[in-house]
Amino acid sequence: MGTKFDEIYNRSLREPEAFWSEAAADIHWIEPWREVLDASNTPHLRWFPGGKLNTCFNCVDRHVEAGRGEQAAVIYDSAVTGTQRTLTYRDLQDQVARFAGVLAAQGVKRGDRVIIYMAMIPEAIIAALGCARIGAIHSIVFGGFSPDALAGRIVDCESTFVITADEGLRGGRKVPLKANVDEALARCPDCKTVLVVRRTGGAVTMANRRDIWWHDALGEADAECAPEPMDAEDPLFILYTSGSTGKPKGVLHTTGGYLVYVATTHHYIFDYHEGEVYWCTADIVWV
Repeated sequence: MGTKFDEIYNRSLREPEAFWSEAAADIHWIEPWREVLDASNTPHLRWFPGGKLNTCFNCVDRHVEAGRGEQAAVIYDSAVTGTQRTLTYRDLQDQVARFAGVLAAQGVKRGDRVIIYMAMIPEAIIAALGCARIGAIHSIVFGGFSPDALAGRIVDCESTFVITADEGLRGGRKVPLKANVDEALARCPDCKTVLVVRRTGGAVTMANRRDIWWHDALGEADAECAPEPMDAEDPLFILYTSGSTGKPKGVLHTTGGYLVYVATTHHYIFDYHEGEVYWCTADIVWV
């Protein structure tokens, strides 16, 4: 693909607005954008201003509508626990919509920040997509980080809602995720709710009126939670730097430009074709 890729890349530099306009046509827009790029306030660039879309709908619902409902969307295969799960797009749509309903029932709304401190399990994907569905801003924190690192991120983005699991499994050992959250929240008085996935079944302390089991909340949730129309420049997620060069910095990604770029990268760099399975070894937090 070398020569063809060079031609495509060079065109993106030579005719950027035409290139990204064509790329954006592969995304489902609720309302069309007015222009590709507003550079009137450089360096604060605005991509696809005026456009409205929803990331969760683009990642899940549109595939169901296109007839891919029974196609595998998430394949989970843990050599550590011997656990295997496959979620079709229809399964994923149902679980994400229910989880978005859980967030809404707990008072999470558009623009709120939700911390996801999880093991590498399908619920981490469901949580991020559920946030995107209702317009909440998610921030995934690496499951190997300490309570101090977690607390710093919770405070910095002013999050009042944390999603975690009882324990994680990394390198053959258990990671006390819930215990780490409990320790971190001793320094985060504004955090009001912790949603906990039962991953290993290990014993954890559940704080009264603050901690909720994922399975209990999901079992009571409304299955109907429509995707929220989001402006192209609305925040989608915050990803913090590692902190190896100083205080961690939150990098904010917005909705339209990020989604178009990711879809384009997936198409050209990973050369994905219909029906193939894409696998990545990276942790969900390292985007």
